[in-house]
Amino acid sequence: MDVGMLTAACGGWSLDQVVKFASQAGFGALEVAAGPGARHLDTAKLTKAEGAKIRKKVEAAGLRISSLACYTNISATEPAHRQGAQAALESCLKAAPLVGTDIVCCMAGQPAGGMSREETIEKIAAPYYRKLCPKAAKAGLKLGMENWTATNIMNLAQWELIFRLVPDENFGLNFDPSHLFWQDIDHLEAVDRFAPRIFHTHAKDTEVRWHARRWLGNQSGGWWRYVIPGCGDINWGVYIERLRRVGYNNVLSIEHEDGALGVEEGFIKGLCHLKQFA
Repeated sequence: MDVGMLTAACGGWSLDQVVKFASQAGFGALEVAAGPGARHLDTAKLTKAEGAKIRKKVEAAGLRISSLACYTNISATEPAHRQGAQAALESCLKAAPLVGTDIVCCMAGQPAGGMSREETIEKIAAPYYRKLCPKAAKAGLKLGMENWTATNIMNLAQWELIFRLVPDENFGLNFDPSHLFWQDIDHLEAVDRFAPRIFHTHAKDTEVRWHARRWLGNQSGGWWRYVIPGCGDINWGVYIERLRRVGYNNVLSIEHEDGALGVEEGFIKGLCHLKQFA
């Protein structure tokens, strides 16, 4: 497996700066934040020639682009916002082959106004992805939803629902164990159950402050936070072994949301920890 990094935490850097840092630090892949106007890959301006130039630059640095990251709300309540989010995702599908990746990471959307997650899946997200997946398949692309808790696939029953309604083989997950962990959802069982749907993974840890949870209860906030792999409670050796067992051999893409660590420090600490197992 490669250890990679999601470039979103490097928002103040150019893509050239990200590539230089990742190469010198010893990373193997980049999950590039992309979309119209995005700093690291502006899909509205990307030409075939520019895409080839970016791909060559990344490969010359000993890296690969594991995916394009477009985490937009495709089920937004306001029609204009929804259309804009969907258009942004579709622009990434056009850009992905130009920069040499076959995965676009996305979201299942968030609950639309007046709807539950399940209703939003049934009425908005699933119909949209049923139309989009065949187009992506023709281009040889896969769509991987991150299972962020704020989205329509907060729990595993919702995962089952959206995959039942969108059975396309190129529709799956950017699997992030950190969101499952603090909800007390078994992330290892999820790996086993949804193995064929795991196209890409986020490497983000969760620190549970157990004394605060015992004081506040699990319905309140403030007792957990996202941290760099190795700084929380997830056993990465066990988790990575489970991924290997089900046949996953792609990327562990560090998503840096650890407020206690700087950008460079956090990525390097996470890389050092994951390289023990990857």
